[in-house]
Amino acid sequence: MYIDSHCHLNLLADEEGGIDAMVSEAESQGIDHILCIAIDKKSSLDVKNIADRYPNVSASVGIHPNVEADEQYSVDTLVVEANHPKVIAIGETGLDYFRSEGDLAWQRDRFRVHIEAGKQTKKPLIIHTREAREDTMTILENENARDAGGIIHCFTENWETAQRALDIGFYISLSGIVTFKSAKELQEVAKKLPLDRVLIETDAPYLAPVPHRGKTNKPVFVKHVAEFLAELRGDTVENIAAVTSQNFRRLFPTVAA
Repeated sequence: MYIDSHCHLNLLADEEGGIDAMVSEAESQGIDHILCIAIDKKSSLDVKNIADRYPNVSASVGIHPNVEADEQYSVDTLVVEANHPKVIAIGETGLDYFRSEGDLAWQRDRFRVHIEAGKQTKKPLIIHTREAREDTMTILENENARDAGGIIHCFTENWETAQRALDIGFYISLSGIVTFKSAKELQEVAKKLPLDRVLIETDAPYLAPVPHRGKTNKPVFVKHVAEFLAELRGDTVENIAAVTSQNFRRLFPTVAA
């Protein structure tokens, strides 16, 4: 049985059959649980509503680093937003220097707000980082993000960054990118990661894994990430599925087994 630790079900509503079909297909293929991730204020409401409809779906609340600078939560407001029985995480948050330009102090300030909300609510952080590994890790370390815990989602960084994340108690989540032929460095990192700190995800509707690369991603495809990871590490897919699910429930103990 599998867990998709990061997807955006709200962005799959226009696919054939809508969200009902996505969740039903995932259930039928052994995906036990789905964490539906917010990227802004509107989707923070949307994912809570989705999670309320399905017993095997949880939600996060937060603002993605590439959302416009004027969209902000205060710590207090974000704590209130997270006070919902199906909200188990804060984010996705972090830094992205690839899509945003200029003085990005506002991104770093917003990141710190999310970290503080995670610490106050004791809800783990969902971290996005792109071309910002040093600042991302330094802020997590300096702001004592280990007190909240969390995930570096859709991990594409080097081994040094993975070690720094592991050192502060974070988990590493691997997406369909690890299945791409071009992802040789990431595959080497994936071989070395301690399995008890690994999660798997789709990031649906983005980044569909091989053999569906280029298509719309969906939660059921998390199985392909597990299958590739098992082959890469010389393990069984059953063990990868079991351990990554155990890891998720360790990080999010309110999610029922």
